[in-house]
Amino acid sequence: MGCMVSQLASKFAFFPPSPPTYQLKKREDDGKLTVVSTASPAVAIPNAGDDSSLDVLLVDTKHGNKIVAFYLRNPYARLTLLYSHGNAADLGQLYDLFVQLKVNLRVNLMGYDYSGYGASTGKPSESSTYADIEAIYECLESEYGVSQEDVILYGQSVGSGPTLHLAAKLPRLRGVVLHSGILSGLRVLCHVNFTFCFDIYKNINKIKKVKCPVLVIHGTEDDVVNWLHGNRLWKMARESYDPLWIKGGGHCNLELYPDYIRHLCKFIQEMESLTTEKRLKKIRQNVNLQSRSNIGSCCTCCGERCCTFTCPECTYCCCVNISWSLNCPECCKPRNCRKCCRLPKFSNCFGPCCCCIKCSRPSCCVKCSMPSCYPTCARPSCGCMGCFCWQCCVGKHNDGTNRKQNG
Repeated sequence: MGCMVSQLASKFAFFPPSPPTYQLKKREDDGKLTVVSTASPAVAIPNAGDDSSLDVLLVDTKHGNKIVAFYLRNPYARLTLLYSHGNAADLGQLYDLFVQLKVNLRVNLMGYDYSGYGASTGKPSESSTYADIEAIYECLESEYGVSQEDVILYGQSVGSGPTLHLAAKLPRLRGVVLHSGILSGLRVLCHVNFTFCFDIYKNINKIKKVKCPVLVIHGTEDDVVNWLHGNRLWKMARESYDPLWIKGGGHCNLELYPDYIRHLCKFIQEMESLTTEKRLKKIRQNVNLQSRSNIGSCCTCCGERCCTFTCPECTYCCCVNISWSLNCPECCKPRNCRKCCRLPKFSNCFGPCCCCIKCSRPSCCVKCSMPSCYPTCARPSCGCMGCFCWQCCVGKHNDGTNRKQNG
């Protein structure tokens, strides 16, 4: 039942331009594909017919469809943008935008039409768009030698669905751009707090699996996909980049705002300087900061939650405020570092001594030797065995009760 409803939802979710704005035609001189206008088949789309940097491709998908793709190369590019367009558009309408992005962002750009869009064969559906973007990415790898470390996925509106589908599968992507992205298909129509099995493009679940920087661009006056979609996607991303909220922007006009290209240029430039080595270094720094800030981290040898790292220079752990059952004598070793070896805050800690410093009284605990010495001492002459008071042990109990013992 869920699959039938999902197929029905797909029929109402896709609106390819009818008729398409372009047709494919083979050149007589070299047999390569070129693009001509649908209105005038003898006339090429302006500038596209004479663009030597444009490759027009037909790519086979695993669903048996042939989809059309435009590859625009920039000789100064270091990265490649894989563009998944919105719902009611095809490549004939997007060519001019692709040229502007190629030049201004200094990237190679691969754009494609979904199955059933433009001159692509087949019928549009959620699963077919997933197969489409997978086929285009494989074409980038095999035909142009592009690795995922040099790819930025760009998804506009419905295109955010296949974009996040692929991004969740590629752990070494350079970046992702979500332009007027959606949380899910059903959430565009109504506000729901849970996901139905028949919903399409469940981006709200896939965004959590993306391991690269994510830039979210959304218009505050978008009346098709509410701004709340972009805001939540940005908050749920594991590595969010500074978002671009275009004040007054709608759903189909964000490219007209100067902030759009300016913010995209900044993002691309930072992604160019973001090498794999820098990313790994950043990940290690975040892990170290979390381990040092967490109180009650697990011991490496026993797995018990008894240790806290309080001194960056020390490699050993230091048990503080611990109980008898949570101590680990193997991992908690005596240290001489006063930064990490701290006295317990409570006097009822009866665990093994793992961070015993020298007492203030030389005749008392010079070095503890008994497993249960804290707060008691190994020397019977100290008297701490009788009162179990660590203040007596260190000679700081001055309450007049005559509990201070002679060492």
